[in-house]
Amino acid sequence: MPKLTTDPGTTTSSTTVPTDPQRLSSRDRGVIVILLIATFVVILNETIMNVALPRLMVDLGVSASTVQWLATAFLLTMAVVIPTTGFVLQRFSTRAVFLSAMGLFSLGTLLAGLAPGFPVLLAGRVIQASGTALMLPLLTTTILALVPAERRGAMMGTLSIVISVAPAVGPTLSGLILGVLPWRYLFLFVLPVALAVLVFGAWRLVNVGETRRTTLDLASVTLSALGFGGIVYGFSHAGEGGWGDPQVVGALAVGGVSLGLFVWRQLALQRRGAPLLDLRAFGYPMFALSTVLIMIVMMALFGGAILLPIYLQNVRGFGALQTGLLLLPGGVLMGAAAPLVGRLFDRHGPPLLAGTGAALLTLSLWRFSALTATTPVGTLLALHLAFSLGLALLFTPILTSGLNPLPSRLYAHGSALMSTLQQVAGAVGTALLVSIMATRSAGLQGTASPELAQSAGLHAAFAAAAAFAGVALLLAFFLRRVLPDKNDETMSVPEGQAALSAH
Repeated sequence: MPKLTTDPGTTTSSTTVPTDPQRLSSRDRGVIVILLIATFVVILNETIMNVALPRLMVDLGVSASTVQWLATAFLLTMAVVIPTTGFVLQRFSTRAVFLSAMGLFSLGTLLAGLAPGFPVLLAGRVIQASGTALMLPLLTTTILALVPAERRGAMMGTLSIVISVAPAVGPTLSGLILGVLPWRYLFLFVLPVALAVLVFGAWRLVNVGETRRTTLDLASVTLSALGFGGIVYGFSHAGEGGWGDPQVVGALAVGGVSLGLFVWRQLALQRRGAPLLDLRAFGYPMFALSTVLIMIVMMALFGGAILLPIYLQNVRGFGALQTGLLLLPGGVLMGAAAPLVGRLFDRHGPPLLAGTGAALLTLSLWRFSALTATTPVGTLLALHLAFSLGLALLFTPILTSGLNPLPSRLYAHGSALMSTLQQVAGAVGTALLVSIMATRSAGLQGTASPELAQSAGLHAAFAAAAAFAGVALLLAFFLRRVLPDKNDETMSVPEGQAALSAH
């Protein structure tokens, strides 16, 4: 890595150019491996509840629109917390952020596992999400700082395992546990693993950054929370109260206005050099395009992750264990394909990989919209494998193409922006598709059997997801591999992140 200098007020660190810039030191590899393991564990919980939702509706006596907040609130909390991580990463050391993240996650897992009812369970999920939100930007920013741009494809392939495979494995693990044990063991089995990762990280993780004193703009945090919260609540409540419900209209209005004010405030703070999120990252075309693409893909991913278990259990009558086993091969395929996709990206670039992935995603979701109560299991498995392979082919090209062009001064902000909008898109996609399903099903009540009404709702939701994927297909062929512009790379890192590459 080249020698880096920081702005006044930051701790200066430097490192000489290594003999082989394509190789990481054992220390750097160790840091990334620890963060990868921790992030995999925490992201696994984004979808671990999906298979359990039907059982929770019965055990806790809540509606479908209420119980889906266990997924939506997790994503929304991450969307609110992630924008603050630029402040957190510069104010606190790597070890402090890691220990705080895994400590919060472990506490939330314990609380959810012992929850006597829905409110406490929801609170546990929110605390879990707070810890998860800290891990994502920490891992991404560390990879950007330590891995040369020419070799990031392979490393981003590994990162895509965390982002895509962990959520895909969640329903499988959930199904295996629910096949023999009560739902709370979803958390009680994860807790020892989380604590083991916490202890291991406390023992082996070293600091790869230095801190600087800075301030957190509370107005920006408030506006982001109101903006994202209002939009997600509006979409979620629409499935229960209808799109004309005053609460829905009011929530969407508050969310839209708050997001507009949030953007205005970031632009104002940007001129003073202290935005919560530096929006100049969107001035890089590949970053802007990749962010739009990752949002569309996340909407399809998390929507499908909720819709498929509902179809399998409510329409086909599968048990939780059967559902988990059917979804397992897709998760395995994603994990196996991701490293190869990363190497192919480094050799050939993104258009062919991303285009093929988007085509597979669109085709599989379109076929999901025609599922019936008699669709052969072999067909279901083949469609889910195509769905999973499409995601595997998409994630690495999107992430690497988007983050590669950024100069080091925008690493933390770029990763925070992309991570934030991923989670918002996942939350909105989940809420929107569930709303479409519920609205369509409710419209057929009284004129069709409950099974046919729910099937029609699922068909409508999958068709909407296929439309999202179709937009991604059109955009995927515009992806290009762009390396950082050395004239643009000022070697100045106001957020104090330069020391991430210091030894």
